[in-house]
Amino acid sequence: MSILTHHFNTKYNTAPFSKIKNEDFLPAFQKGIKLAKSEIDAIVRNPILPTFENTIEALAFSGDVLDRISSIFFNLNSAETNDEIQKIAQEVSPLLSEFGNDVRLNPDLFARVKTVYEEREKLNLNPEQTTLLDKKYKSFSRNGANLPEDKKNQLREIDKELSKLSLQFGENVLAETQAYQLHITNESDLAGLPEGTIEAAHSLAKSQEKEGWIFTLDYPSYVPFVTYADNRELRKKMAIAFGAKGFQNNEFDNQEIVLKIAKLRFDRAQVLGYTTHAHFVLEERMAESPEKVKTFSNDLLEKAKPAALKEFAQLTAFAKELHGIEQLEKWDSAYYSEKLKQQLFNLDDEILKPYFQLEKVLDGAFAVAQKLYGITFEEIFEVDKYHEEVKTYAVKDENDQLVAVFYADFFPRKGKRNGAWMTSFKSQYIKKGINERPHISIVCNFTKPTETKPSLLTFNEVTTLFHEFGHALHGMLANTMYPSLSGTSVYWDFVELPSQILENWCYEPEALALFAYHYQTGEMIPMELVHKIKESASFQEGMATMRQLSFGLLDMGWHAQDPSNIAAIKAFETEQFAATQLYPDVKENAMSTSFSHIFQGGYSSGYYSYKWAEVLDADAFEYFQEKGIFNKEVATKFKENVLSKGGTEHPMILYKRFRGQEPKPEALLRRAGLV
Repeated sequence: MSILTHHFNTKYNTAPFSKIKNEDFLPAFQKGIKLAKSEIDAIVRNPILPTFENTIEALAFSGDVLDRISSIFFNLNSAETNDEIQKIAQEVSPLLSEFGNDVRLNPDLFARVKTVYEEREKLNLNPEQTTLLDKKYKSFSRNGANLPEDKKNQLREIDKELSKLSLQFGENVLAETQAYQLHITNESDLAGLPEGTIEAAHSLAKSQEKEGWIFTLDYPSYVPFVTYADNRELRKKMAIAFGAKGFQNNEFDNQEIVLKIAKLRFDRAQVLGYTTHAHFVLEERMAESPEKVKTFSNDLLEKAKPAALKEFAQLTAFAKELHGIEQLEKWDSAYYSEKLKQQLFNLDDEILKPYFQLEKVLDGAFAVAQKLYGITFEEIFEVDKYHEEVKTYAVKDENDQLVAVFYADFFPRKGKRNGAWMTSFKSQYIKKGINERPHISIVCNFTKPTETKPSLLTFNEVTTLFHEFGHALHGMLANTMYPSLSGTSVYWDFVELPSQILENWCYEPEALALFAYHYQTGEMIPMELVHKIKESASFQEGMATMRQLSFGLLDMGWHAQDPSNIAAIKAFETEQFAATQLYPDVKENAMSTSFSHIFQGGYSSGYYSYKWAEVLDADAFEYFQEKGIFNKEVATKFKENVLSKGGTEHPMILYKRFRGQEPKPEALLRRAGLV
């Protein structure tokens, strides 16, 4: 009997990571699928006429064992993977996709769901039940339940293939990230680099029994390198390697995979009767249609472009004056932006980092959450973890009741993908009167402590931590009946509101006073630095907005049209980026081949949602600013109408209940200094 398929006899029913072996996963998945199938069979065979309880609710709580196994396994595949886990992922993904289709394409099950759906007006359901019924019905109709048998089979084949391809895409990106190292033996090549970055590179070289310094494509190594290294040729080397991931005509090449994924998604949408993949996806988003997304993006682009061109001209003139650079290239972007920022605001990340010791910043995020939502975080040591670096916390409310278990995993290592994300090991839901509390995790890639220094964060990393912690609060404070509507299970263009709004606190003196203390002297961050952080917040905002919009428009390019005629990825990208391009193209690089958000994560046709959510977050934060950033009344409204409600009602209804009105884009333009 696999440890994964029955109740964990652990504190808070947390995952017993140390007892799980890789070979447990495949049999556990097989058993989990079997259990879930028998639960579905019981619903289908029920001789009593379909009701909300015996069909829709029963369906909502089915497959919980399988869900738990999946969340544990796929979280490990992102944060602590190895060849064995990747191999298992390739085996189980098609099984899961097949099982999902067995459920969604089951005619008898759909008949019961449809019966309840057609009776919905008479059922006297509450808003959450109404949403659940609507989503359950759509999960069938939008996935082919009304199709003839041959089309259903076509859909199954497409889904199986897609699940394999996106896994392969991610594995290739990880392999390319880990394959590249810049090995420096000449000390003069380190000029300009921060001491901490040099020290980390030396430790890495030492761990590989090499002389000198090793830099990698992991963010904590890559970002400081291209931002500070004076050696332009080496910056170029690093930047080209970073942009060439999946685009090198080698065994890890993703070009064919990208074309296949885009085409299969289009075919899938067509089988289901949608014009394109984007039409299919956006039907269940706040934005509703590709046309709306394009209008929204182009309106913002129109407002940001004049500012971006002005900023680019300023940066170009600055680089020319400083170093006689005639033509700015992509590998000059972070370097000269940082230098210009230092000149304009006399603000250098290296001056700020001593005030942002990781542990203190985390405590600061906890303190902000306590002031806003009355929850406390206590580190606990009796909970099992998947890696020794992970920290675990019990989150309690004002009555000392458990709110959530929280895992935090902060440093890069082999087998962990780049970037930062929030995820969960167990959802919140209420069953048989018991409110099952969630197990939430954030995973980041920050600079490791060295022999002489703790982990010190750049200001960008501080906002990243707050961003992921905002997602975590959405998960932790969930309070809904059904797991599929809980926490971050919301429309994709609403999911970034809780994360992005929390970043705003990083710029407020009142919040910084909670955690920004010098790690050696203990002195609080000087107010003049705080003012400079605030002042510089909209530095190059035009360029940043244009860059973000370019990714969203590329996503729409792939998914809002028939991609069959796209033969060469590079040529296609050049066309998509035409309206947003500032720097000369780098022929060795492509974006799509490592654009994990849309080809591996869940952001296909959804990348615009970062900007969409920024409109929401700027508007929402203005409300906090009007009343005070720690105002209990506003915080309670946000908690009760947004954070705890998950996907139980349409996001615009929830937002208006919190804010009293629809969001206005002017707040974002004001904050970005674009008006």
